[in-house]
Amino acid sequence: MADVIELLSEHIANQIAAGEVVQRPASAVKELLENAIDAGATDIQLIVKDAGKELIQVTDNGKGMSPTDARMSFERHATSKIKSIEDLFTIRTMGFRGEALASIAAVAQVEMKTRRHDVEAGTRIVIEGTDVKVQEPCATRPGTSISVKNLFYNVPARRNFLKSTTTEMRNVLDEFTRVALANPSIGFRLWNNGTEQHRLEPGTLKARIVALMGASYEKNLVPVEQRTDLLNIYGFVGKPQASTRTRGMQFFFINGRFIKHPYLNHAVVQAYEGLIEKDSFPFYVLFLEADPARVDVNVHPTKQEVKFEDDRLMYSYLGAAVKHSLARYNIAPSLDFTLNPEIQRLSSVNLPVTDRQREETQKGYLFNTFSGGGQAHAIERNDSLRHWKELYEIAATPAAMNIAGAQPPPAEQQGAAFGDSEGKGKSNMMLIQGAMLATTVKSGMMLIHIRRAQERICYERLLREWNTESAASQRVLFPASYEFNAQDALLLQDALPDLARIGFDISALGKNTFAVQGIPPGLPAGEEKNAMDEVVEQLKHEAPDAVSRRTDMLLAGMARRMSLSTQGMNQPENQQALIDELFACTQPELTPDGKKTFVLLKKEELEGMLG
Repeated sequence: MADVIELLSEHIANQIAAGEVVQRPASAVKELLENAIDAGATDIQLIVKDAGKELIQVTDNGKGMSPTDARMSFERHATSKIKSIEDLFTIRTMGFRGEALASIAAVAQVEMKTRRHDVEAGTRIVIEGTDVKVQEPCATRPGTSISVKNLFYNVPARRNFLKSTTTEMRNVLDEFTRVALANPSIGFRLWNNGTEQHRLEPGTLKARIVALMGASYEKNLVPVEQRTDLLNIYGFVGKPQASTRTRGMQFFFINGRFIKHPYLNHAVVQAYEGLIEKDSFPFYVLFLEADPARVDVNVHPTKQEVKFEDDRLMYSYLGAAVKHSLARYNIAPSLDFTLNPEIQRLSSVNLPVTDRQREETQKGYLFNTFSGGGQAHAIERNDSLRHWKELYEIAATPAAMNIAGAQPPPAEQQGAAFGDSEGKGKSNMMLIQGAMLATTVKSGMMLIHIRRAQERICYERLLREWNTESAASQRVLFPASYEFNAQDALLLQDALPDLARIGFDISALGKNTFAVQGIPPGLPAGEEKNAMDEVVEQLKHEAPDAVSRRTDMLLAGMARRMSLSTQGMNQPENQQALIDELFACTQPELTPDGKKTFVLLKKEELEGMLG
């Protein structure tokens, strides 16, 4: 029987390795930028065309390479960083990426020009699919320039899996932003389809953040600095007003390398508890420095996931550092007076008070100080049963419903509400806690969630306007302009036609800034930025096959924004209008995302509740 196991050819092996390292144009951008940094460059230029699918070119003024090193850099597992296995655990540069250039060359047409500063002539190499086509001397500036053309030209299946140009360009911008933030002392320029998109001068971390994210961040940055024996933390967090409803403005770097770490992200978010809304995300650019031996960066091919020797300790240090910075700059959460669990377990808290203890306490200085009448700090004794008769009398009157948060029906409707036969034919509704409507029906009672009902009504109205292209736009009295980061601006630009179709009048002003001149009628004032943020966030996490669902997501998100206010619901005519509009909907029982808008309680169920 013939042998069936064979060694893969070098060409196939390189293409397999390329699948791990080069997943999309942004992967190649990351590798090339990091190589330039490791070469000691102080000025780096990135040029992309067609989101990197046609061209990625990185030019640097680093130390350059000799002809031999230039050729060796395209060999698999060639590196200047690893001499022994121990070196893997102590790397402080961008890490072991020995197969990066070999992998890129396996799936693209690559041209490299490189020259050391101490020689007159440089070297030019042209490689296509690992085949060296040209290696010759050339005239070039000191440093290195690498052009990657027609990525995945020889792997059409992988090229077909690339996403839209907008999505791929956003990924390129993500990688560029991370590298630029991690290296504020290096100058960067980015050209996209012949247009200069970023010119970043060398400077401080704060200046780099403002240059990348926009001028609005300059006054919203809070410095963080904490040094310990095990971990150093420094960088900036945003003030609460800099938080957004979009992810992607959170940056962690461990020993200079960008990482994703949900556990550490939670530590930062917890520090903002009570300062930002639950569906908002704080901005931060935080650098963690630790002994490389305590950090494993080789748990994932992209090097964006790491393991720490002690995650819990990192969590504690990070949370404390952010809280300290927010408090130091008078940005602190509201005080929490709930008892710590350890305090709650103390016997002095748990054991019942005896008559003797109460008697001794009442003789004490503190008790007499705080129970003496006529003083600002006096505390009244809590004899809860003393006023039981007055409480009962108040509760028996209709006015009590206002105290409890519920509003009674008008006088002419109260007979029907309480079973008087003269009230037949009249609507019997009650507003509960300003959030729900209770109304009688033939079989019992219906409880309607006002905001959810409004959401369903708004959604169906928006859907009708979308299908008939008849959406109105309400002009804003004072047009407002909003600045986004480059990645979010790309997505918003892509969504402008869809937003116009539901009543937004938004125009691009350039430099990632947009002016809002009209909004859909019914959108609460000041909600236009939140609405745009929500659209961007939806597009960020849109699956490749979810384009057909984009309209539904857009309309559902806008309906949520339009249903934030329950103002005017204490008027009976508005209550009746809500019910009429809800039951005129094609699907009145559910919100667009499947939550109940109302519940029916039959007479038997109500009686059962009362035993």
